[in-house]
Amino acid sequence: MIITKAGRRMFPAMRVKITGLDPHQQYYIAMDIIPVDNKRYRYVYHSSKWMVAGNADSPVPPRVYIHPDSPASGETWMRQVVSFDKLKLTNNELDDQGHIILHSMHKYQPRVHVIRKECGEELSPVRAIPAGEGTRTFSFSETVFTTVTAYQNQQITRLKIDRNPFAKGFRDSGRNRMGLEALVESYAFWRPSLRTLTFEDIPGMAKQGRVNKEEHFE
Repeated sequence: MIITKAGRRMFPAMRVKITGLDPHQQYYIAMDIIPVDNKRYRYVYHSSKWMVAGNADSPVPPRVYIHPDSPASGETWMRQVVSFDKLKLTNNELDDQGHIILHSMHKYQPRVHVIRKECGEELSPVRAIPAGEGTRTFSFSETVFTTVTAYQNQQITRLKIDRNPFAKGFRDSGRNRMGLEALVESYAFWRPSLRTLTFEDIPGMAKQGRVNKEEHFE
């Protein structure tokens, strides 16, 4: 996943479908991104693999992306696909734009949080997610990614240019490009099936509540 000083939108973006909420209850939806481990990585070109290169860099300031539609009723959240396509990543530790701050060459796990409104009064873009019975957190192993300032694999570069709607400037319609379908078949995880997660009953959420995830991560 590309990160820049100015901030770069995540691509692929994470999108979730939530069911089982109280239609009349107000909720915040938020995302944060946490380290998978305490390691730093490097890409080994001759074997096309990521290898551990040492210990992780010092922790960065906590950042939370609060979905701009928050707070909204359970009915509103359940009738739409919740997209985090406006979330931006940066490696600028002095960022004052509210972007998620990450280190390059580290592995990260996005997390989606469903928070009842009365439990989200202390929710802030610059503080950790408040804990409590009114907060539920979801993470999906398929969405783990490695941060880079430049792609380490040419096929991933080409695939993302072809698929990313914000990469039009990199496309040349006159060139004989590699077949997109062949690339997508090589990276089959770009077309996974919709997953459903069932969670326990918590205040304000129905017992059979679910989060359906569209897995669009590398």
